[in-house]
Amino acid sequence: MWNQILPALRITLLFTLLTGLIYPGLVTGVCQLIFPSQANGSLVTRNGKIVGSSLIGQAFAKPEYFQPRPSAAGDGYDAANSSGSNFGPTNQKLSERVKAAAEKFRQENPDFAGPLPADLVTASGSGLDPHLSVASVEAQVPRVAKARGVSSDQLQQLTTQATEGRDLGFLGEPRVNVLRLNLLLDEKIPLKK
Repeated sequence: MWNQILPALRITLLFTLLTGLIYPGLVTGVCQLIFPSQANGSLVTRNGKIVGSSLIGQAFAKPEYFQPRPSAAGDGYDAANSSGSNFGPTNQKLSERVKAAAEKFRQENPDFAGPLPADLVTASGSGLDPHLSVASVEAQVPRVAKARGVSSDQLQQLTTQATEGRDLGFLGEPRVNVLRLNLLLDEKIPLKK
């Protein structure tokens, strides 16, 4: 009996060490050397203080800030509850949620009259998406410009500066990280007190 159990225990111990300690330790070490920011959560700091992560969306509710897309993650952008709503396109709850988000956006942005970009009224698959489409940011420019007391053209230049291109030049769509845009906004066009 021990002739069969001892080799199984040795193999279990070997693979536990290899896949549970050595491999994760090696990957962690390589990542810390090559991609230290990403390996530590892509944290964004301001004046030596961590203000968020460029990978996880945050709620911005004040009119002088660009607001992110809706979140289906817990109480909003709760990484512990990351998930989508899993409602299908014909689900009544999804339809009601989209209508409510559209009405809220129209109330908060009365100067915008065009069609609403989808990412302004729908949550992402994770509920944590930190990015908005360029069209969604442009839809909010009049409200933010009015709240900050600046021209829309001045704000448009800032949003263009914050726009990230396609990955590798051809993957995905141009997008704007909302946290970074709002930090840039505070830096370049601070609120008047």
